[in-house]
Order: sequence, then structure tokens, then C-alpha cells
Amino acid sequence: MRNCVRLAKSFTIEADINEYVDQTKGERSASERVNELLRRAMMQEQYARLAAEAAEFFGGGQAERAGSKAVRAEAKAFQKASLRTFGRD
Repeated sequence: MRNCVRLAKSFTIEADINEYVDQTKGERSASERVNELLRRAMMQEQYARLAAEAAEFFGGGQAERAGSKAVRAEAKAFQKASLRTFGRD
């Protein structure tokens, strides 16, 4: 378990969520189980955001596809300039 400052907060949860926590907490307290589930949810949300950013970066969005010919032309120009630079060395 993590050594951290704990804050007493009051949240309202749905009955089915409370039942799930009670069924899956084992020997731990309900608070520990809820914290574990929230950490997992936070990580999953962060991974989903990163995946969306990666898809946008590597796949390009709808707006970028319209300008994809310009992007490719710029990439080719950069590549040609790089090859000329290597040729001088």
C-alpha cells in the first residue's frame, strides 16, 4: 500500500458499485478497494488519452488529411535537403 496522506471525503456511489466493492475487497477495507479501482480507472483513462494522441499523431485527423499532400510535400523536401547535406559530408 502507498504511504500517502489520506483525505476523508464523502462521495455518493450507486448501489451496484457498492455491492461490487464489498464482493471484491477481500480482507482489505472498502476504502482501499475503492482507491485501487480509482487508480486503475485513472490509468486506463490516461492510456486512452495517449492512444488517441498517438492515433492523431500517426494517423492524422480529418482536418490534417485535407492537407496531407502539403505535409507529404514538406516531408519530401526535408528528405531531399537532408540527403544533400549528407552528400556534402
